[in-house]
Amino acid sequence: MSILPGIVITGASGRMGQTLIKQIAASDKMRLVGALERTGHAWIGQDVGVAMGGAPLGVMVSDDALEAFAKAQGVIDFSAPAASVAFSALAAQARAVHVIGTTGLEPEDIAKIEAAAHHAVIIRAGNMSLGVNLLVSLTKKVAAALDADWDIEVIEAHHRHKVDAPSGTALMLGQAAAEGRGVKLESAKVSGRDGITGARQRGNIGFSAIRGGDIIGEHDVMFAAEGERIVLRHIATDRSLFARGAIRAVLWGQTQKPGHYDMMDVLGL
Repeated sequence: MSILPGIVITGASGRMGQTLIKQIAASDKMRLVGALERTGHAWIGQDVGVAMGGAPLGVMVSDDALEAFAKAQGVIDFSAPAASVAFSALAAQARAVHVIGTTGLEPEDIAKIEAAAHHAVIIRAGNMSLGVNLLVSLTKKVAAALDADWDIEVIEAHHRHKVDAPSGTALMLGQAAAEGRGVKLESAKVSGRDGITGARQRGNIGFSAIRGGDIIGEHDVMFAAEGERIVLRHIATDRSLFARGAIRAVLWGQTQKPGHYDMMDVLGL
């Protein structure tokens, strides 16, 4: 029997799902043992490689998460909030490492994921890339070095199909800025300005979201004061960088104790 960890991919037909499947199929460090889709999806019952337009991979697309997780050591999950919460409980039962790249999670969703993390390793991040996580670290340091006379704006751009705003990465950056300032993001956050909004309040952390075309992901953190600006930027040009980060995370998680981790832990930042 193979000693390589077996990995299940949720949302197999999605852009991230297909990217992950291709990378795992080509990897010598893990093996694909499951591909999940929602009940009624056209791919159910097909070999996932064939469904993707390629050669067979020997893994049939299923809608039975419990069965798939039972034979897995890891789950990589870029799906939807409700699905990720349900998957977290099932992955914990199977003691499989659960890597969550899903965004748009509400506090009550995160609380349920936290509960599952008492029994298994969960690695959750709004963005899996090394560059973005370095940007998060830099944002916190810059925010700590500058006082509230410097206005902070997080500007993000994504493809037209993205359903949540601000993005998970933008919220990570806003949280880092708030921690650097020593404030709660909930009390400083301002997004969706429209109409006569009045002057900006000192200390606010603003968010702006752009949606269009096939933009993979662009994030700026702007610190603006009288007469000068500092802009920290990350631009993603290839979706596979997120897949590489998720794969790194699921391998790292194999040797960790149960708990709720993020990419800063995985990258040693």
